[in-house]
Amino acid sequence: MKHYDVVIVGAGHAGCAVATHLREYGFDGTILLIGDEPVLPYRRPPLSKARLTPHAGPEPLELYPASVYADRRIELLLGSRVEAADVHARCVELADGTRVGWRRLVLATGAAPLVPPLPGVELPQVHVLRDVQDAAGLAAAFGPRRRLVVVGGGWLGLEVAATARGFGTEVTVVEARSQVVARVAGAEVASFLERYHRSQGVVVRTGAQVQAINGMRQGRTAAVQLSDGTRLECDAVLLAVGASPRDALAGRAGLVCDGGIPVDMTGATAIADVYAIGDVTVRPVPQYGLRTRLESVHSANEQARHAAAAICGATPRRPETPWFWSDQFDLKIQIAGLRAEADIAVVRGEPRRPGFAVFHVRGDRLRAVEAVNAPREFALGRKLISEDVPVSASALADSAVPLRDAVVRTDTSPPG
Repeated sequence: MKHYDVVIVGAGHAGCAVATHLREYGFDGTILLIGDEPVLPYRRPPLSKARLTPHAGPEPLELYPASVYADRRIELLLGSRVEAADVHARCVELADGTRVGWRRLVLATGAAPLVPPLPGVELPQVHVLRDVQDAAGLAAAFGPRRRLVVVGGGWLGLEVAATARGFGTEVTVVEARSQVVARVAGAEVASFLERYHRSQGVVVRTGAQVQAINGMRQGRTAAVQLSDGTRLECDAVLLAVGASPRDALAGRAGLVCDGGIPVDMTGATAIADVYAIGDVTVRPVPQYGLRTRLESVHSANEQARHAAAAICGATPRRPETPWFWSDQFDLKIQIAGLRAEADIAVVRGEPRRPGFAVFHVRGDRLRAVEAVNAPREFALGRKLISEDVPVSASALADSAVPLRDAVVRTDTSPPG
């Protein structure tokens, strides 16, 4: 059995980041990065956008070329699935029976698309989107006179809807809640996005429940059956109703999981020398006094840095303000912070057209900013959240007042 100083299970953003950050912190031990896909680690956000095209090339968007891993002495084991992790013997067992020993183990297993228990979800016309093969299969359904039904109006569903419309596909988005992105965005941004998608030809059905998906295994067409009796005929269906943490390996290893693997700010789990990072974790967000799952590239990278620092005994960076983004049509939606416990939403700009921001304020502190084609407001809002300074809600709302002047100065002593 071959042994490594650090074994990383999962070769997505989080796993790749912790491997490279270890070297940046001066770690000189052996590193093994295990991925279950037979390709080099790649960026996943483009899968719902730039890579989701009928003419996309066969190669994934690699995070690094193979030479970088060789230069940094990061050994890759791709196309291999880890079946078990023995924390007592300090080894992992692969699907082919191979055992690999470790001094420290990092679980970066990510999340898997939720598949609702609906009749017909097994049909070949039904897709999920998590990896490059999923993207290639879904992209084949795009084009003029083709029809796509997206079940779920979250970020992923709306991104795919926008991309599909760009290729002339007829798109219907079916959302169970009363608004799209209602779980992850404020009412102002949700309302704007719903109107904007409709203006681009997307049919949006909110408050709609899917009962079944009908179709023939050998046929190309299908139909999504709604609870009100509506049948939505289509050529393809995308299930975009969320993701669940891939924490089964951790559970078999003896970790108690509750909606993900609980970790501290360094990524440490309840078992010594076992870390977890990325979408699979329930992590602290100290600025908000929360423990939650944050499905974002930023969160994965931040956790990777903290875990690498802990393994190397280095001083960790201070916690960062969470941030997210989404590209849809010609829109860039950027969000910093969390709306948790905000008292009011302050709109800056005109929310009926691109180029506005919504500031979520609690007391005299900015908790979150949502910006639509407003990069300056996003950047300055993120800075104000990070600095935790008192702000004036009225100044935030007034586009004539520079954002830097929204800070309430508490030092009234004369200059000098």
